[in-house]
Amino acid sequence: MVTASAPGKVYLFGEHAVVYGEPAVPCAIELRAQVTATRRDSGLRVHAGDLTIDGFTVEYEAEASDRPDIDVEDQLVEAGIGYVNEAIEQARDAADAPEAGFDVTVDSQIPLGAGLGSSAAVAVAAIKAATRELGVDLPPEEIAGRAYQVEHTVQDGQASRADTFCSAMGGAVRVEGDDCRTIEAPDLPFVIGYDGGAGNTGALVAGVRELREEYDFAADTVEAIGDIVRRGEAALADERVAEIGRLMNFNHGLLSALGVSSRSLDAMVWAARDAGAVGAKLTGAGGGGCIVALDETPETTSALKYTPGCEDAFRAALDPVGVCVED
Repeated sequence: MVTASAPGKVYLFGEHAVVYGEPAVPCAIELRAQVTATRRDSGLRVHAGDLTIDGFTVEYEAEASDRPDIDVEDQLVEAGIGYVNEAIEQARDAADAPEAGFDVTVDSQIPLGAGLGSSAAVAVAAIKAATRELGVDLPPEEIAGRAYQVEHTVQDGQASRADTFCSAMGGAVRVEGDDCRTIEAPDLPFVIGYDGGAGNTGALVAGVRELREEYDFAADTVEAIGDIVRRGEAALADERVAEIGRLMNFNHGLLSALGVSSRSLDAMVWAARDAGAVGAKLTGAGGGGCIVALDETPETTSALKYTPGCEDAFRAALDPVGVCVED
């Protein structure tokens, strides 16, 4: 039996644009997904709990290609279970053990579909736990690459390397196409607002793709997000937090123009700014889920808790630790 964990993430800048080769800067946060893998004779049995704020539990036995028949919307089943199935296939491949069976238990602090990298963290932790259980110790860079293949499969080819690389490596990272690297960043005062919902990543990514193909100015908007990221990198290197926040505000406006924000996300963004946050934006695919703000004071957290549509608000520190085996 091996237990591994991996962190979730927030995007400082660059979501959606990263799909088109523009750079992005996600940061790992101290919310983690934990996966325990135990070798068995054959097949796959998954117990998944706490994959949303309220949690749900799934127990089933299946081949990796099957899906459990449960009363949970398809999107959450894919996020909660599909990633585990594909991660186990990657672990079997890495260990050259195609028939290896597993009991897998998933417990996550990261809400599904909320823009905090739940699927990436589960995939990364599952690959780490299962390969170690099979006697193989993969470096985090290879785990990131294999976890990317998991997301690429489940998301019908619309994934980027950003989430999985960030989860595997920890800290702040920069991703531009296949160029993935860790970068230095100050300990930013992250505040997370969560509306209790979940965006449909595939549909949102497809919507941006359609806009980009139809309108030249939408393609220009995607490129402008890339320009924001490049300026943001310089601000990070110089620890200019106010400039980072200002660029986050620009980034949110462009994402909203691309149609991936929502009433609840916009309401939380403006509540955070009105409370004194130096910057606030949605994080992840959008459509619902989470915003990230920068504020050293307690004012933004308090304001978000009284914002209609906000279900939870909390601080989340930068996590320098990527995927690891738990004691």
